[in-house]
Amino acid sequence: MLVDGQSWFVKTASTPEAVSSLRRAESVHQAVTHAAIVPLLHSFSTEAGLVLVYPWVPGQVLYHPTVSHHGGRAAPGSPMTRFRRLPLHLIQAALNAILDAHLAVERAGLVAVDLYDGCMLYDFKDHRMMLCDLDEYRPGPFTLEADRLPGSRRYMAPEESVRGSVIDIRTTVFNLGRALRLLLDAGDEENWWRGTPHQLSVIRRATAADPPARFPSVRSLADAWHEAA
Repeated sequence: MLVDGQSWFVKTASTPEAVSSLRRAESVHQAVTHAAIVPLLHSFSTEAGLVLVYPWVPGQVLYHPTVSHHGGRAAPGSPMTRFRRLPLHLIQAALNAILDAHLAVERAGLVAVDLYDGCMLYDFKDHRMMLCDLDEYRPGPFTLEADRLPGSRRYMAPEESVRGSVIDIRTTVFNLGRALRLLLDAGDEENWWRGTPHQLSVIRRATAADPPARFPSVRSLADAWHEAA
């Protein structure tokens, strides 16, 4: 939306379920601010429902399932393919921004839900990674009362598909580990690892199937990752 020469990104909701999701997004932004998270500027209610207003941030979402070209993430010229071809130091900087943003999430007592490459907005001109659409993040730990949380299976921890399981910061550690693995690979089949063996060992621990075997916090994951780099 363009108003008085300024571009904005506007989300609206009218159904009870959609309004609930945007209310959750409101709560996330009230709890967390970070330079790598697109901020919520305004929220208000109308006769039609809830409205959230964000600044328009330059860049491309790394994966958008509803508008992706044939071939998805691996399609020539897709945002993900372009990102994976960047020099390593630029990819490492983007990954560090994702981790640092989740340190703020952790400090706020929230856990990640539905974190995947569709939340990652990369500016190929200024080489800046931003996170958007963190609407499903919520206070943790909590017990999963449904059969499955929303999210991409490529990024989800095993417990996110088990009713009655505990979702806590170790679940977020798993999500972040998958992000590190998928964004630091040259291809979509995870056969062309571009990082170091030490970094890969950090990812293996972060994405262990058994939550107690993972890093106990985002801080410990970030520290191990920076040491490996």
